[in-house]
Amino acid sequence: MNIIKYPPRSEWNKILSRPALDIESLSTSVSNILEEVKKRGDDALREFTMKYDKVMLDDIDVSEVEITFAKSEIKEELKKAISVAIDNITQFHKAQQPPPVLCETTPGVKCWQKSIPIEKVGLYIPGGTAPLFSTVLMLAIPAKLAGCEEIVMCTPPDKNGKIHPAVLYSADVIGVNKIFKLGGVQAIAAMAYGTESVPKVYKIFGPGNQYVTAAKLKVSLENISIDMPAGPSELAVMADDTADPAYVASDLLSQAEHGTDSQVLLLSVSEKQLKSVISEINKQIISLPRKNIANEALKNSKFILLNSVEEILDMINEYAPEHLIISMENYTEIAGKIKNAGAVFLGNYSPESAGDYASGTNHTLPTNGTAKAYSGLNLDSFMKKISFQEISTYGLFNIGPSVETMAIAEELTGHSRAVQIRMNDVANNYRKNGNN
Repeated sequence: MNIIKYPPRSEWNKILSRPALDIESLSTSVSNILEEVKKRGDDALREFTMKYDKVMLDDIDVSEVEITFAKSEIKEELKKAISVAIDNITQFHKAQQPPPVLCETTPGVKCWQKSIPIEKVGLYIPGGTAPLFSTVLMLAIPAKLAGCEEIVMCTPPDKNGKIHPAVLYSADVIGVNKIFKLGGVQAIAAMAYGTESVPKVYKIFGPGNQYVTAAKLKVSLENISIDMPAGPSELAVMADDTADPAYVASDLLSQAEHGTDSQVLLLSVSEKQLKSVISEINKQIISLPRKNIANEALKNSKFILLNSVEEILDMINEYAPEHLIISMENYTEIAGKIKNAGAVFLGNYSPESAGDYASGTNHTLPTNGTAKAYSGLNLDSFMKKISFQEISTYGLFNIGPSVETMAIAEELTGHSRAVQIRMNDVANNYRKNGNN
């Protein structure tokens, strides 16, 4: 963990580079799996589950008996914690309900917009090294609030063909319609194309490893929508001498333990603060159960000393982190200057892990610099907007001449005629009725 001191702007791109996500090298293997599932359905799913998850499944779907058993396996303390998280996530996402949009653009021309839930959505919940039941909450709650009719969930089984009880419990409490023991590329394929057991969905949500990301990107070229191109987790912290080094170190380690390809950044104008945080990391990592993973992730990490807060802001906006913590004296003022970030945590008492679980905001966020253009998951992600318009005869005569003129200028006679024929008809009827 070395401190990079006062790097010139010409070196920023190199310093801010992420661990490479080489989608191209995975292209052939990912395409093969997608194609096999498309052709052979459930048989291919079972084969790939045996190959990659080391378990042969008779039933791909999760039974009611398994869900009932999962409920009995969850301790009351965890059930209460999940309940708190559900309440807060629900409150925050319910507040995002879009108001109706109605506008009379010209007298006689009414336009309005209506938000409609996506009928069928697929949720991918990673298994891997941790049972991410919190991701079930972050995906299923807004899907349910949006009014999605069919919510399909896929998550990889363990070597005994089981799903972690907390994952099943969370899905059942929220009301996920169908749950399948499927992971990796084969899960994305199943939801994208549909099989004998798994329904085809219209949009796929959820994070995953590079294979899952590659699969999502490929099916998105085949009329299947995806939430965002999600890569490895990342956290940037802006800290001055008012920050507690122990707090900052714990935040950096909490993100580093996600995976070996995670990246954390610490930016400051205080060399003393950087050194103190590094010292705290060395102390805290000793007792971290996932210290081997965190140590690998720290190899991708940067501790950067800059000349001013303005420079820090410029670097953060260029990096566009998934998560950003601002542990600085004037954090509210500084936060107002953030242009690119997935989620921002303000002050010494707003750990990133609160957003991961129970504060209410969504933890499915844009990574790999895509926060420059993408938003984190929200209620709108599960909806589409349809525009409507109603034009009276009065309105038609108000805008008709403009439409005709523009259509003729574009050499689209049919467009012009569609207006002209109506206007002539209205005018003739008007004259027939004795009006001059």
